[in-house]
Amino acid sequence: MNAPRQHVTENLWLALDTLRTHKFRSFLTILGVVIGTFTIIGVASIIAGLDHQMVQMMEQWGTRSLFIAKFQPGIHFGRLSREERMRKPLTYEQAMALRELCPSVETVGVEMWNWGPSPSIKYKGDEMLDANFSGITPEVFRTDNATLADGRFFNEVDDTHRRDVAVIGSDIVKRFFLNEDPVGKTILVDGHPFVIVGTLGERKEFLGDSGNNRVVSIPYFTFKKLYPNTKENFIHAQALPGKLNEAMDEVTGVLRRLRKDKPSDPNSFGISTVDSIIQQFHQITGTIALVLVVLSSIGLLVGGIGVMNIMLVSVTERTREIGVRKAIGARRSDITWQFLLEAMTLTGSGGVFGILAGFILSFLIRALVPSLPSTVPLWSVVTGFVVAVSIGLFFGMWPALKASRLDPIVALRYE
Repeated sequence: MNAPRQHVTENLWLALDTLRTHKFRSFLTILGVVIGTFTIIGVASIIAGLDHQMVQMMEQWGTRSLFIAKFQPGIHFGRLSREERMRKPLTYEQAMALRELCPSVETVGVEMWNWGPSPSIKYKGDEMLDANFSGITPEVFRTDNATLADGRFFNEVDDTHRRDVAVIGSDIVKRFFLNEDPVGKTILVDGHPFVIVGTLGERKEFLGDSGNNRVVSIPYFTFKKLYPNTKENFIHAQALPGKLNEAMDEVTGVLRRLRKDKPSDPNSFGISTVDSIIQQFHQITGTIALVLVVLSSIGLLVGGIGVMNIMLVSVTERTREIGVRKAIGARRSDITWQFLLEAMTLTGSGGVFGILAGFILSFLIRALVPSLPSTVPLWSVVTGFVVAVSIGLFFGMWPALKASRLDPIVALRYE
């Protein structure tokens, strides 16, 4: 029972001894495998980090949230279709109808903003031009699981009476109120004064800045008073616990009826959930990862061809050794496994170096670019090593078979 294991162990040590004897040649041979494995690990670490950060950011809104807009909320590439461009905006009245007619919907809020350049936010001569300014109904704080850091949220009374009050995000606080309490202070938004009544708790962001903390929110009807020509509404809804699918169906049915969508026509609006946006992001990153892995396979292919060439040279150099081994009783399978293990050890070593380089890259990314998340998933390590060893097995097969088929008499006469 121990004989096969002994042969494997001996062949493995023989392969390692060959690598030590020809260090530089072995390094050049496995360089392609190192690069290919390094690319797999590097890509996987960045993609895994981005996925984890996206999930953390989106889950802050809660698993019961529904996002409803004229277009499909989420991540988009390419141009809108003519049908999408011709859609009418969602209205405040439609949002209120969802609150009344959808029994599985717990809360509905409405948000409105201007398409175009961000407004100027000023305080004591300091100015900010990249804030996210919008008018919202008080329910949006609840549907978005917003947390309060200081002060209060504005309420229905503030909204109904169109009061000039605002709730600001943590980045606005850091920018204007680093050494003072913002509550009760007045900021200017496009020249309009707003009294700050509350500040929001800090939200997790994607790639260091997704705009979640740069918000200036004012009451919905105050916004309408200032910008009467604005028509675009974004509806936030929250389903009752365990009723997310039912809520989506009810919202879809009510909106199709209110917006007079024909049975044969697609929805003239879009609905997304936290899970659907996360899945959409996973599909995008999965496609990117697949493309990059395919490109990295070129390095593995080059490395494999290099391994095959060097193993053929090794067979030629060690022809007499093969003849001696056969003369003293070595079987063809022994010779085959000797060279296969040598090729697999060669590429496996390249895989290990590539994995180590990938870990170093991931560490450097986290240290130097904190906003770009990076974490090495276990599956990428296993995949990288298995692929590297498999390259040695595949490309080492021909040299190994060639060595095993040598005639011992001819091999012993080889000079």
